[in-house]
Amino acid sequence: MLLEFTVTNYKSIRDTQKLSMVAANGDELKASNTFQSNEATPQTLLRSAVIYGANASGKSTLLQALQAMKTIVCESASTQLGKLLPVTPFLLDEETAAAATEFEVVFLVAGVRYQYGFAATPSRITEEWLFVTPKGRAQHWFNREWDEESATYTWEFSKLFTGEKQLWQKATRDNALFLSTAVQLNSKSLAIVFAWFAEKLHLIHKDGVSSDFTTKMCEQEQSKNDVLAFLQAADIDIAGLSIEVEQFSEKHIVEGIPDAIKSKLLADYTKQQMLVVRTIHQSRQGKPIEFKLADESDGTRKLFAFAGPLIDTLQEGNVLLIDELHNSLHPKLVHFLLNLLHADISNPNNAQLIFTTHDTAILNQSVLRRDQIWFVEKDQAQASHIFPLTDFHPRKDRENLLANYMDGRYGALPVFGAWQLPQHAKVSNGQA
Repeated sequence: MLLEFTVTNYKSIRDTQKLSMVAANGDELKASNTFQSNEATPQTLLRSAVIYGANASGKSTLLQALQAMKTIVCESASTQLGKLLPVTPFLLDEETAAAATEFEVVFLVAGVRYQYGFAATPSRITEEWLFVTPKGRAQHWFNREWDEESATYTWEFSKLFTGEKQLWQKATRDNALFLSTAVQLNSKSLAIVFAWFAEKLHLIHKDGVSSDFTTKMCEQEQSKNDVLAFLQAADIDIAGLSIEVEQFSEKHIVEGIPDAIKSKLLADYTKQQMLVVRTIHQSRQGKPIEFKLADESDGTRKLFAFAGPLIDTLQEGNVLLIDELHNSLHPKLVHFLLNLLHADISNPNNAQLIFTTHDTAILNQSVLRRDQIWFVEKDQAQASHIFPLTDFHPRKDRENLLANYMDGRYGALPVFGAWQLPQHAKVSNGQA
């Protein structure tokens, strides 16, 4: 369960920005859109959050920041000494361009709260910390900080944090996290934090998600039926799915690619087997007709690709980030996906969805609580700022959120300037 994510000095984000999944005051849609945390002092948390903003405002950057944090947690311990970390500071300010990027998450696992964060430049981790709150009282398990003057790290460990701390400390490289290194060296207590990043946090980029995960799921009959039921519930007219194992050949290569690339693919993968999914439709006479997945519409292929990760998220209680959810999907389908997150029967493990979109059809108080709606916009220095709708104190059930947003009351809209066709490009008498 994600409570908060905070990021400072990452790409278009200069100042500290925070996204919170802790519900604000208000009882609207409480039974469906929120749930109670399982910690010692329960909090009301949100099942979903949507982020609006103009193109290039920083919506994707916020999700990318959380993905960058995950990547460093999962991969830094196994990277070579000297390899650069995947952080890019805000480059339009001389002070931040040379400063570290900072990430922090607060999340729950089995009723225990974890507050973990680190700061990093491309060449080193400059700070790292972890607080654990098992029974309502925070314990500062460790802190690591780079001292530029002495060119060494200072370390602090709590007595409540057990294990081979000195061994893990000595094994931690400058460009690696202590957390990741300790887990690699069999720290059981820190493995819980590592596993949350590796197993519970997932991102679908705006370019889409591969259908491979869903296809692999369909190898199991029950999972295939789950995917089919999901597609049919989304009003996709498919009677069945079939999965076959085929030898890789030229027919599996997309048409139009250069011959040199085609030859390399054939050379590299000819001996490999691959799973191929086909959709089954019924003819007018009631006979089953198979189609290649590639022959289906963009929306159907995207929904099929979504099906596996979404079903897995709902079953496991994961946190799913989707950039530009609206791509190739009808607004009603977006609403359908939200309904799955907001229903106990389909989301019994309190999975969470955070997504960016330009689809304003769901910007409605009958669909979302006011605290589930966030905006991103850039200031005059081209730095991104994220802020919730609740900052504007909209009246419950009385304000038209869509009309107000499009009218500019909440900001986060594109601002257009004057433009005309250049003189040299003007058309005269049909001739350029």
